[in-house]
Amino acid sequence: MPLSPQERQEFLAQPHVAAFAVAAGTGRGPLTVPIWYQYSPGGEIWVLTGPESQKMRYLRETGRFSLMVQQVEPTVRYVSVEGPVTRTAPMTDEQHREMAARYLPAESVDGYLKAAEAFGEQVAVYLRPEHWLSADLGDPSAF
Repeated sequence: MPLSPQERQEFLAQPHVAAFAVAAGTGRGPLTVPIWYQYSPGGEIWVLTGPESQKMRYLRETGRFSLMVQQVEPTVRYVSVEGPVTRTAPMTDEQHREMAARYLPAESVDGYLKAAEAFGEQVAVYLRPEHWLSADLGDPSAF
C-alpha cells in the first residue's frame, strides 16, 4: 500500500542510511552507494560529499539524483525520492555536526568529527524532491 504524502515525508525524515544513486553515463548502471542525508518534511534533502568525488562528477553532468530508504521492522516499508540538484555549497562546521549528530550517539560525535578531518573538503548538495515512490508492505512475519 502506498504511503500518504505525510507518511512518506515523516519516514524520510528519520535517520535511515540511504542508497544514493546518480546516472553514471551511457552503457553503465547508476552509481549507487550508501550515504547519510538530512531532511525535514516539506524541505530539501541535503547530502555531504567531496567536491571532486565520483558522486560529484556525475552530479555535475546529470544535475539529478535519487535516494531510497527502507526498513524491515515493524513493517516492510520504503521511500524513494528523485529530483534536481538545486544548489551546492561548501559544507559548514554546523552542517557537519548536525549530520553526525543525526546518525551517531551524542558521545561519539566529537570523536567522529575529529576523525572526519581526514576526509578533506566537503560540499553540501541539495535536492528538491520531485518524484516519490513509497509503500508499506506490512508485517514481515505475515509473509
